Amino acid sequence: MKQSNAFISGSCDSQIIIWSMNPSNQWVYSQKLNGHSNTINCLILNNNENLIISGSDDISIKFWMKQNKWTCQQTITDHTYWVLGLSMNQQQNKVISCGQDDQILIIEQSLQDSKWIIIQKIKVERYGRRICFLNDNLFTFQPYNREQMHVYEMNNTNKQYSKIKDVVVKNGDDKYFFPQQYIKSKCLLVNKHANYVNLIRTNQNGEFKVEQSIEFKTQYLYGSMSDD
Repeated sequence: MKQSNAFISGSCDSQIIIWSMNPSNQWVYSQKLNGHSNTINCLILNNNENLIISGSDDISIKFWMKQNKWTCQQTITDHTYWVLGLSMNQQQNKVISCGQDDQILIIEQSLQDSKWIIIQKIKVERYGRRICFLNDNLFTFQPYNREQMHVYEMNNTNKQYSKIKDVVVKNGDDKYFFPQQYIKSKCLLVNKHANYVNLIRTNQNGEFKVEQSIEFKTQYLYGSMSDD
């Protein structure tokens, strides 16, 4: 968390834990969030740091709000297999998810009652573990063990997302975690795939260029890029 001296973890025991540092500079848990019944695969936090969204092998997406304490406000169960990836847009009013059921869900927050509503379901040929909003109208999706990364764009007329292009990336057998990350100030997308970390630059013409593919000796690698 950037606004407080804390971080969030999720694990195979189905728990989400909020950790904070005590006066002795030791990390201790401040709250355990129980509600999932299987492995936590993905966690995202909104900019105000008062909303956590979690995806799990129990096929659910949960929305946790912070008031005095963190509590689960809503659960979505429209995936039929494991939930593998989540991303939130810049306006913080849309969430996309990908699951092992070969589906992408587009979820939008209602202006009337602040509930999260599924507005589109996209059927994909191959499930993926990584998905990322680049802006409010554009997102990327990496199918499992495929040499193309898909780019989706929203149609301004019907407000539906559809695939507009493929970007060729290094590929191979892939593993969980290390989510896609977009550094807006650098126009740089970090896309881990198999034992490669692909650094992809975008430009104003909507073009994607793989600037570097860093090869590791294993697909079991995890990381993140700093904002600068």
